[in-house]
Amino acid sequence: MVGTMIERAPFGRTGHQSSRIIFGAAALGAMSRERADTTLAQAVKAGVNHIDTAFSYGESEVRLAPFLADHRDDVFLATKTEERSGEGARAGLEHSLRRLGVDAVDLIQLHNLVEEDEWRQAFSSGGAVDALARARDEGLCRFIGVTGHGLRIPAMHLRSLAEFDFDSVLFPYNHSLLTITAYRDDVEQLIAQAVQRNVALQTIKSIARGRWPSPPEEAFSWYEPLTDEGAITRAVHFVLGRTELFLNSTSDARLLPLVYRAAGAMADAGDGVVATDPDDEALAADRDRFGIHPLFDGNELERI
Repeated sequence: MVGTMIERAPFGRTGHQSSRIIFGAAALGAMSRERADTTLAQAVKAGVNHIDTAFSYGESEVRLAPFLADHRDDVFLATKTEERSGEGARAGLEHSLRRLGVDAVDLIQLHNLVEEDEWRQAFSSGGAVDALARARDEGLCRFIGVTGHGLRIPAMHLRSLAEFDFDSVLFPYNHSLLTITAYRDDVEQLIAQAVQRNVALQTIKSIARGRWPSPPEEAFSWYEPLTDEGAITRAVHFVLGRTELFLNSTSDARLLPLVYRAAGAMADAGDGVVATDPDDEALAADRDRFGIHPLFDGNELERI
């Protein structure tokens, strides 16, 4: 499936050498136990050693439990909470631990922290940030991160980093979104700040084509993904060409082999340069040919 194992890099300050493709376990949310086991085995075979899930991803945490019973020490395990109160965040983390069948996760993340009222509650005295910091001190998690969607999130992450020393951030990043000048500028500021502070940078929506014009009955992600292998390869290389970035994989498991193959095909040039890094002209041609357009416009879907 993959000619070369996916490369690994330091995941920020955590001390973990993570695969630069992080398994997005939203893909497991509606799967049978058997298919989930096969999907996870496929990821391990490709060299993936970092799993990102969330309580809100359907049955994902439950599907991971049997795998983790045998492979807990082999992977960096991250989950998320959407709770903003301290009591809710603590209870949510404990519930996720029970569902996953583990004593602790490596990373707990505040999920999609972008709305002003939620941000203020999370950072208030006794809010979610305080509660997760205490949980870290007690050994229920090792690191704390923050995630988000939409055009506002890079700027909000900068604001969050100014309030608390998060270990990781997660945000949308693809060549279509970065045609939006204001968004690109915010992303570059976030990357610069994260690199300076050794904060891990996770990206999502790498192979998004755009919003579904009319979602099919069996849609495995809320957005329409690319399906052309060449376009997927160029999209993956666009992200991984920035050596600071990690790529969280799609929730459409049918496309995972193409993502792994694209990552595995990246040559080690010895200087951090991707041998097949696509140029702007090739990416523009993909946007034109496949109708790739930004998922977010500052109004709709900002809460997804």
